[in-house]
Amino acid sequence: MRIPRLRPYLDIARVDHWFKNVFVLPGIVGAFLLEPSTRNWIAAGPVAALLLATCLIASSNYVLNEILDAETDRFHPSKKDRPVASGKVRIPLAVLEWLGLAAVGFGVGAVLRPAFVASLAGLWVMGLVYNVPPVRTKEIPYLDVLSEAINNPLRFLLGWYGVGARAFPPSSFLLAYWLIGSYLMTAKRLSEYRSIGDRNAAGRYRSSFLHYTEGTLAAAMLTYAAGFTFFVGVILVKYHPEYILIFPLMMLYLAYYSHLTYLPDSVAQNPEKLYRDLPLMALTMALAAGVWILSYVRLPALGSWLGVEGHGW
Repeated sequence: MRIPRLRPYLDIARVDHWFKNVFVLPGIVGAFLLEPSTRNWIAAGPVAALLLATCLIASSNYVLNEILDAETDRFHPSKKDRPVASGKVRIPLAVLEWLGLAAVGFGVGAVLRPAFVASLAGLWVMGLVYNVPPVRTKEIPYLDVLSEAINNPLRFLLGWYGVGARAFPPSSFLLAYWLIGSYLMTAKRLSEYRSIGDRNAAGRYRSSFLHYTEGTLAAAMLTYAAGFTFFVGVILVKYHPEYILIFPLMMLYLAYYSHLTYLPDSVAQNPEKLYRDLPLMALTMALAAGVWILSYVRLPALGSWLGVEGHGW
């Protein structure tokens, strides 16, 4: 019996996309700031397990995506060469890989708190909701973005509970994270739509594109960005007004990312390659450094001038 080549099966797990799981880090940082019990080396110990479990469940979802998208991927200019779409993968083995990755991911996650495992289950279930008929939200305009972006607050919960936080995180954090994810996913849709260049061809690849135009996608990006900044404002007022000092940098970040959406073959279309865009990475590191530094800064005069008094960390 011929043994199948392993590389295509590794490719459909999209290990190169594991970079996106850095989105658990805000949950870890949020827990550190809001729950004093997590500010110790014991709480930091489970980080490796939470990252590995998250990556394995994400890979399980990617395998399912590859299996169920194979027919439509053949209409995409680059995705037609994916392993399943190009016939390099045996579907029964891919199904076993999907289930096996999930089983190992939940096994690793089981060493952490039940709330972490529940969040992990939420991430896996959203993979089913997004990909599996008859629901298959990826084919429903606007719901495709909103349902995919909900993985952001789920990753926040994974970081939050993975380091031992016990209380449920503030809803303003989760909503801000969901909306920035929706902005990023819509940017990806707009970049894809522009790269295909033909609405009917785009619709054959993904039926939701038949209901979009460049204008509606750009308007949706603006809406999600506005919602994100609103909930960031709530966080400022309630917790830490000093964060307003990095608002100009945040706006520059959104402006630059919007600019990337209109460039051919930009990282906006391939978020797993964001690290290749040096200006974007510089802005990301500057934002992260700004948030970290300002978390330890108290400027009562600034809060008084703004008319707010955050609780502080």
